[in-house]
Amino acid sequence: MTAQYTTSAIEPQAVPVAVDPVYQPVIDVYVSEINKVASVWRLFDDGVLDYRPHPKSMCVRDNFKHELLSGRRFFSEFLGLAEPDASTVVPEPITVEACVARLAHLARARLPGLARQQQAWWETPVTFFDVERPRVWVFWRRVLHTAHHRTQLTVYLRLLDRPVPPIYGPTADHTWSGADPTTTVEAARR
Repeated sequence: MTAQYTTSAIEPQAVPVAVDPVYQPVIDVYVSEINKVASVWRLFDDGVLDYRPHPKSMCVRDNFKHELLSGRRFFSEFLGLAEPDASTVVPEPITVEACVARLAHLARARLPGLARQQQAWWETPVTFFDVERPRVWVFWRRVLHTAHHRTQLTVYLRLLDRPVPPIYGPTADHTWSGADPTTTVEAARR
C-alpha cells in the first residue's frame, strides 16, 4: 500500500500492478517518493524560487530543474526507458505548480514501463556513469538522489520559516493522534 498524502501528485488508483510481484515495492516506493517531493515543492511559492541559503547552494528553481532533468537522464540513459526529449522536460515559465505538474506527468508516464519489467530486466547490469550496476541498484540510487534533494528543500523551508510536511512521521509543524516518534531511549527499546 502506498502512503497517503493530503494532496497527491499520483493517486493510488494510478499505481499499476507490477507483472513480477517481487518488484511491486519498487513501483510503490517510487510513487511515494514523487508524492513526497510534490508535497515539499508545493510549500514554496513563485516568489522564493531564487532563494538559496548560501552562495554555494542551489536555489529552489535550480533544485526543481535538476530533479526534472536528472530524473529524465536516469530513466533514459541508465535504465533504458523511453523518455521525452530533454529540451521539453523543464516547464517554461518555471513556476511551482508547473514543476509539480511536470514531475507528476513524467513519473506517471514511467510507471507502466517499470511495472511490466521482469526480474531479468531489473538484474541486468547497465552502465552507470563509469561503473556497471544492475538496473535495480540504479533505480534505488535514483530514489536516494531524489530524497537527498527533497531533504535539502525541507531545510530551505525551515530557513524560510515555512512548515515542513510529514514525510516519514510527524514534524514540528504536523503531528496526529497516535504519532509516536522515536526521540527517547525508552522509545528506541520498543
